[in-house]
Amino acid sequence: MVHMRISAVMASGAAFLAAPALAATEGEKKGGMPQLNFESWGSQIFWLVVSLVVLFLLMKNVILPRIAAGLEERSEKIEDDLDRAATFRRQAEEAEAAYEKALADARAKAQEIAQGAKDAVQADYAAAVTKADAEIAARAAEGEKRIAEIGESAAEAVSEVAADTAGAVIEAVAPGMGDDKAARAAVSELLGR
Repeated sequence: MVHMRISAVMASGAAFLAAPALAATEGEKKGGMPQLNFESWGSQIFWLVVSLVVLFLLMKNVILPRIAAGLEERSEKIEDDLDRAATFRRQAEEAEAAYEKALADARAKAQEIAQGAKDAVQADYAAAVTKADAEIAARAAEGEKRIAEIGESAAEAVSEVAADTAGAVIEAVAPGMGDDKAARAAVSELLGR
């Protein structure tokens, strides 16, 4: 059975292949090109219409839907890519704004720390100056007191030396007439004591 089918297909194939050869020999007998033979135009137009209808149906039902699906898929992919790019741009702008804010906050904090340190150093300096001024004033007062004491003891020493010198001068000028108490009183009166 299979052999019969194969032989039938081969016979029909041979007839199909032989048909153009027969047509060519007939066309040669009549002369000219077979396309220009008015007798074969009907079949040529028929097959042209069949080919165009088949091509139209293939285009309409197979090729154009695939092209449209491809274009739609590509358009959706482009839209998705644009949406993702917009999302990434927005995230980058938010990150940049956060970075700028953090940088401004850090600068403000650094300014605050620097100002605090400057104020602390200024306060320490002022306290040290005040302490040094107090120590200097105390030492100056102590020095003035010691100078006054030295001046007083020097005045007493001068007064004693002057009294001793006056007594010695009186004794030298008028021996036996000198009074030590009177000489001291005269020197004190002269010195304003």
